[in-house]
Amino acid sequence: MDKLQIHIVINSNLYTKNPESSELGKKIVSTSIEMINDLGFESFTFKKLGNQIGSNESSIYRYFDSKHALLVYLISWYWSWIEYKIVFSTANLNSSKDKLLTAITILTEDITEDNTFSYIDETLLHKIIISESAKAYYTKDIDEENQKGFYKTYKKVVQRVSDIVLEVNPEFEFPHMLISTVIEGAHHQRYFSKHLPSLTDVVEGKNNIVRFYNDLVLKTILT
Repeated sequence: MDKLQIHIVINSNLYTKNPESSELGKKIVSTSIEMINDLGFESFTFKKLGNQIGSNESSIYRYFDSKHALLVYLISWYWSWIEYKIVFSTANLNSSKDKLLTAITILTEDITEDNTFSYIDETLLHKIIISESAKAYYTKDIDEENQKGFYKTYKKVVQRVSDIVLEVNPEFEFPHMLISTVIEGAHHQRYFSKHLPSLTDVVEGKNNIVRFYNDLVLKTILT
């Protein structure tokens, strides 16, 4: 089945030319996801990307001024997609508790391919978010980049789910800390389960990461 075309808007500060405006731009994004997943961010270069897509390196720089900017673009796309999933999945739920559990599940579950979008492999992008996204945040330019809105989509997701936390318990003091901790913690547990399994309690077929964080959040805000 062909994927549908639903547009996700990304901060224009993250690119020199919108990659969605051309087939080359989309190819740059889709192939970079595959290569970063295969090679790791440190070993990934625009030269290697150009060789892979049969284009010169300078054509890639017309879209992104650095591989860091490309990584932040991918992160922003991912969090915009996650927000879309949360909004869509909670729209018809009346119970605030059900909304919260649905949102936490989306934030902590393993990702499967979404047929809504045309050129993004969400399963590979999720792996990149788990293993590489911290490299975008831990940079000397983080404050300047934050002012330019580079991480706005991530913050919007945290804010949206924090608001649901306060629907469940308006007196809860730490909603943003709780939700950002859930997100980062779930990513660590996904990574550990693949590479350092003795640091987790993941059991095949039991979805323990989702169950753990749903239980943790409810006990934390309702106790």
